Amino acid sequence: MDSSTSSTPRKSLLSQILPWAKKGGYALADQGLISGSNFLISVLLARWLTRDGYGAYAVAFGIFVLLTVLYQSLVLEPMSVFGGSNYRNNLREYLRVLIWLHCSLCALLCGALGIWVGVAYKLDPHSALPLALAGVTIASPLVLIFGLARRAFYLELTPASAALGALWYCAFAMAGLWVAFHYGLLSAFSAFIAIGAAALTTSLLLLRHLRANLRPRTGHIAFAEVCREHWRYGRWALIANVASWVPAYLFYPILSHAAGLVASGQLRALMNLAAPMQQAQTAMALLFLPYASRLRGEGGDRKAASLNWRISLLAISGAVAYWAVIVVFKNSVFHLLYSGKYMEVAGQLPFVAVGAILWAASFGPTVVLRALQSPKLVFIAYAVGTAVSLIIGIPATYRYGLWGAILGVNVSDFLSLLLMMFLLRRRTREIWSGAANQQSPSAGLTPGLSKP
Repeated sequence: MDSSTSSTPRKSLLSQILPWAKKGGYALADQGLISGSNFLISVLLARWLTRDGYGAYAVAFGIFVLLTVLYQSLVLEPMSVFGGSNYRNNLREYLRVLIWLHCSLCALLCGALGIWVGVAYKLDPHSALPLALAGVTIASPLVLIFGLARRAFYLELTPASAALGALWYCAFAMAGLWVAFHYGLLSAFSAFIAIGAAALTTSLLLLRHLRANLRPRTGHIAFAEVCREHWRYGRWALIANVASWVPAYLFYPILSHAAGLVASGQLRALMNLAAPMQQAQTAMALLFLPYASRLRGEGGDRKAASLNWRISLLAISGAVAYWAVIVVFKNSVFHLLYSGKYMEVAGQLPFVAVGAILWAASFGPTVVLRALQSPKLVFIAYAVGTAVSLIIGIPATYRYGLWGAILGVNVSDFLSLLLMMFLLRRRTREIWSGAANQQSPSAGLTPGLSKP
């Protein structure tokens, strides 16, 4: 065989792989910097705050994640789907409408959270929790607009700019935390304020860059139209994401009630080690979801569904390799991160690893089902897993404390994975069945046309 002939397919394959490897690297760098700074903040607070203070941070951080989940469901996830398809050629106008949507949604969320802060203070004015919740109330809208600005670059498949913004955010957040620590002002409240200030500063820089580089708008997009589309898609994504949040974060307040704020801090110290892999998968989702949506728009459902096993294999391989290292060196890791604190719970880490690997295995089906605009199926899987998790996990938490909370989370991850695989398989069969019907000689005839 002619060597030039054999090298042509190889060059063609490389020309397809290298751009995506580069984009994937930028996406990982983007999310790695964001999660790395947040992880470092969590670790430093675990080292520097009292155990009660860190427990308050853990509970408040769970609420912060819930707000992020709500926003992700109603704004960012639909943005990845519709921005990669419906509004692909009018992103400037679409982004303008999304900023108005951001302001409206944050006003509602932060207003409700502000009321909660007042109630928490009335119930226990000496607790560290009300002030931590106040920090979340102030920081949340600033962090969420930062997420919106970063996500806009993924619609253009240019994650390099988002990664640069993440680098700025990381520098600003670390500087703010150092200032608070240096002047003796470090607390859960000041940590959230530092995060919010860093997010606001970086958001202004990113939005300015987008304004200068996005193509001119091609028409007007009605605010009400975008709200309807986002709600139609996002309502299922919302309850699906809330269902996935419940076992991951609801056990913090349950555990604090059952065993005190110190136990919540111990659970947070363990779950901190799951954050790097979770954030890596979040980074890849930022890239894969709009890409899968684009494949669906260009080649139909079958083309998007074909991504499942490739994404799943990547996620599982990474999770197993990561946890193998962390579990083997768990004592050294706890000494390094927490300066000897929380060593009493290091033995629970293998159980956390099992749940995290199960969660990673569901990454591929989750991305593909959402790209197929089937968030209802994602919700069904998460809802069943969450319900069983609470039925088993709440009594176990009150009886066994920390171990019971970990058991509740793992039950949810296991059942959600099984259901996600089953529902995607059923959805895939429907896709192939529909394609076969369209290709059959008797299918697809329209009035006035005869079969050839």
